[in-house]
Amino acid sequence: MKGLGDLMKKAQQMKAHMDRLQEELASREVEAGAGGGIVTVRVTGAQEVVSIEIDPSVIDPEEKEMLQDLVQAAVNEALRKSKEMMQEEMGKITGGLPVPDIFG
Repeated sequence: MKGLGDLMKKAQQMKAHMDRLQEELASREVEAGAGGGIVTVRVTGAQEVVSIEIDPSVIDPEEKEMLQDLVQAAVNEALRKSKEMMQEEMGKITGGLPVPDIFG
């Protein structure tokens, strides 16, 4: 039964390390843009939008739909980058072993 005890201890250590990493990544940010930088979005590792910047030159009431599309594209790209960052860092802890998606 000693092997099982060692395995449980290692699992607890890995969980503690993953919890610390999750906290750290929540404070890190990624940035993505759309339309050649017309719209820029920053997102945390916790998948929260920090800021959305829009070049004033494209704020035209007649181009509302285009601007909405650019914002949506930039947000989606920033969220994708954030998830990628988290998966990369978690992979370092787990040694590439598949783990459930605990971050949504």
